[in-house]
Formats: sequence, C-alpha cells, structure tokens
Amino acid sequence: MTRASNTQGGPVTLSKEGLPTWLDPVVHAVETVQPLQLSRFLPPADGAGRQSAVLILFGDGERGPELLLMERASSLRSHAGQPSFPGGALDAEDGDPHGDGPLRAALREAEEETGLDPSGVQLFGVLPKLYIPVSGFVVTPVLGWWREPSPVGVVDPGETARVFTVPVADLTNPDNRATTVHPSGHRGPAFLVESALVWGFTAGVIDRLLHFAGWEHPWDREKQVPLDWRS
Repeated sequence: MTRASNTQGGPVTLSKEGLPTWLDPVVHAVETVQPLQLSRFLPPADGAGRQSAVLILFGDGERGPELLLMERASSLRSHAGQPSFPGGALDAEDGDPHGDGPLRAALREAEEETGLDPSGVQLFGVLPKLYIPVSGFVVTPVLGWWREPSPVGVVDPGETARVFTVPVADLTNPDNRATTVHPSGHRGPAFLVESALVWGFTAGVIDRLLHFAGWEHPWDREKQVPLDWRS
C-alpha cells in the first residue's frame, strides 16, 4: 500500500493491491489507453512546457464512487473559477519529472489545496502526459484511491474557492452532460454537477476515463453550453 505522508523525499510508489473491485475498469483503462485516445493536445516534442501533475482521487461516498474536485479562485490568472482536479506545477523538491516527481507533486498540491492527508491515499496509476496549450503546462494525471478519507476544505481562499466531491453516478447521468462551445470555435465535453460547470482539461480527462472504463451512457452531444472569451 502506498504511504505518502512524507511527500518530500519519502517513498511514493504505485500499488494496485487491495483496491475495490469497482475500480477494476479504471485500472484497466489506465493500463491500456494511448495518449491520442485521451487528447489531441500532447506535450511538445522539443520538451517545452512546464511540468505539472493533477490528482484524480476516487473515493467511496454516500452515493457510491465519487471524485474529488476543487473550484479555483476567481482571482487567479489562469483557469480562474474553473472546477479542476487538485494539482499544480512540480517544485524542485518533488524530484524527477520523468520519475516519481509527478506522484509527489500531485499529493503535495492536493494537500496544499484541499487539506487532505496524503497518507490515506493509495496511488495506483498514471495516465500519459497531456498538454494544455493555453497555459503551457505538461500535465501528468495521477490516479489514487482514497483508502482512508480525511477532512478536506479550502486551505487558501486566494487559490481555492471550493472543495467538493462528485458522485460518479452524477458524472455518468446523461442529463448532466453537455458540450461547451468557446467563441474560438473549440468544442469539448462538460458536466453540470454540484452547482458547477466542469469543462476544459478536467472535463476532457473525466470524459475519457468514463468512456474507456465502460461507465459512459449515451448522451446528447448537441446540448450546448456557450463560453465567453474570458474562459
């Protein structure tokens, strides 16, 4: 079992031992998905981009499997007000960005942003690195199982407006799904859950995970939600 309470310098490993059986489809998806099946935006071949990581944390909630999300503060320069996975750029102390650095960064950022106790998180998989062109981040999605849940909430209101969990049942409900349309013409999947519009990079990753885990239900892709230029 992963023990990662010491996210700076301590051992941070991946383990699939003892995971709940309902996570089996997610584990299989993580092991088999190819980068271009997740996104057409992949890291630049020249190595450009700022290395970062996000934590995709699955827990067992009152209504079954759920995901931990947060809403970024509206005052932030990039992705302001957007719901997202906990995460951020790698620091030097996180270590090798091509080794366990992203694992350590995902846990550290999640602790800093939501107050969760990393020692209760079992990391079990890593998706291929993806790219966010608008901010230049190269993102490693790190997947975890919230084996021992701990209290979470806003740690720094300057960074985070809200911390919340979303039942997977709500994410797979066709009534909560839509397509966002940016004035630039870009279209992408979205989820209307917990009084929030989850879109952009976060929604794209959730959409692909649901699809490749076999959890997706048919939904109306013509149902549109317009975005403005500030998004």
